[in-house]
Amino acid sequence: MRAPSVRYFKRFQMEIDLRRWRRPALAVRPGYRFRSWSDELLDAHAEVKYLSFRHELDGVVFPCLADLLSCQRLMQEISERDGFVPEATWLALYAPAGARRAEPCGTIQAIRVDRHRANIQNVGVTPDHRGRGVGTALLAASLSGLQQVGVARVALEVTAQNHIAVALYRQVGFHVIKTVYKAHDPAD
Repeated sequence: MRAPSVRYFKRFQMEIDLRRWRRPALAVRPGYRFRSWSDELLDAHAEVKYLSFRHELDGVVFPCLADLLSCQRLMQEISERDGFVPEATWLALYAPAGARRAEPCGTIQAIRVDRHRANIQNVGVTPDHRGRGVGTALLAASLSGLQQVGVARVALEVTAQNHIAVALYRQVGFHVIKTVYKAHDPAD
């Protein structure tokens, strides 16, 4: 019997200098609103993360993103980290006119790595809400929150094959600083 082979996924490390970045004027479609972090939103962030990545390449590269319980553990771990930045952690919600309940549809979190640097974690928008400006609005809210707390440089990592996400990050002002490869062993 042949052992499964390890696959390598090309990923870009991208960075933005917040000292030169200005929050753009955004036009998000009606019905969307954004809530800053609170502990009561942890499960909603986890569910959005799961729904955003479960059928995507990042759910293969990072299997924890394709499992709801793992996403809940991941959000718990992120929110308990010393460098967690609540001001840069947002949840997007959608409620069309007349709706009784808002649907969580986007998530972003940030972790401060030192006094002037932070990393964006898992920008996720559920499939039905992509292409509506939700990801751009989440990034703008998160970057503004990071500016408010004195962060000067922000980094993130993205799978190179995720062309839409790479284009979004470039549009916001991120640039590639390094290419790395993530090993994935299907047997793990």
